[in-house]
Amino acid sequence: MGCNHSNCAKIGCTPETLRAWHQKHLDQQNPIKVQQISDQEKMKQMEREIKELKRANEILRKAAAFFAQAELDRPHK
Repeated sequence: MGCNHSNCAKIGCTPETLRAWHQKHLDQQNPIKVQQISDQEKMKQMEREIKELKRANEILRKAAAFFAQAELDRPHK
């Protein structure tokens, strides 16, 4: 797509932004690209969830160790 700087100035964007919008539009018209983008988004979401779950597991592991040690340190009757 040819991009004329005056047209970009009229709509308040850079030529790079206009090219990116155009490419995104073309990608959305291609079902294979849409599926690839959707799969990539799902993968990123799953990676975020895995990271969060690992963090939660680490917190739980530390809490369990803390309470187990507290139980051992507690004087028994």
